[in-house]
Amino acid sequence: MTLDESDRIPDDVRASIRSAADAVADGEIVVYPTETVYGLGGDALDPAAVDRVFDIKRRDRENPLSLGVASVDAAFRLTRPTELATAFMRAFLPGPVTVVVERTSAVPDVLTAGRDRVGIRIPDHPVALALLRETGPLTATSANVSGSESVTRVADLDDSIRERVATIVDDGEADGTESTVVDPDAGTIHRSGALDGAVEAWLADPPV
Repeated sequence: MTLDESDRIPDDVRASIRSAADAVADGEIVVYPTETVYGLGGDALDPAAVDRVFDIKRRDRENPLSLGVASVDAAFRLTRPTELATAFMRAFLPGPVTVVVERTSAVPDVLTAGRDRVGIRIPDHPVALALLRETGPLTATSANVSGSESVTRVADLDDSIRERVATIVDDGEADGTESTVVDPDAGTIHRSGALDGAVEAWLADPPV
C-alpha cells in the first residue's frame, strides 16, 4: 500500500479500522474487506481468538486457517520460507494469492490444525493493509459460515456472524474471486482462484 492509497481511505472507514484494531486487541473478532471477499479476523497469534473464529464460522478445526500480515517482511518473522518460496512471495504479494510455507513456533497449533506449514495472505487492499498494520497478524478466512458462499457485501453477512463480531469494516463490494492457494516448494496449487494462470506460469518456470 502506498502513502497515496492510505490517504484515500475515507474518514468513516478510518474510524472503523481504529474500532476494529481496538476490538482485536481485546481478543474480539472483526469483519474486514479484502480485494477478494470479506474476511473474518482475530489475533492470529492468540489461540483463544483463533478458536473463536472457528466457532463463529462453524468450521472443522482440522481445516486450518490462513494468516494475514501487512507485508512480506512481516511474514518472515513468523515463517521460514525457502529461497524459492521467498521469490514467489516477492513476485505475488501483496495480492490475491495465499502462499503455503513453513511456520515458526510463534504460530499457534490451533491455526494450522497442528501442521508445520501455514498459508500466508497479504491482501492487495488499502483498508485491509491499514488494519493489519494496526493489529499485526490476523486470521485470514472468509466471513461466512463454512459451506456457504463467501461474502462480497456487508449486507450479505449471515446474521449469526453479524451478531458475534465486535466491528464490521465496510468498504463496499469486493471482487468475489477467492485467492489462489499455492505451495511453491511442492509446485502445487491447492485452490485455483485469482491470478491462477500467472501462478501456473511462474511454477512452470521459476526464476530461481
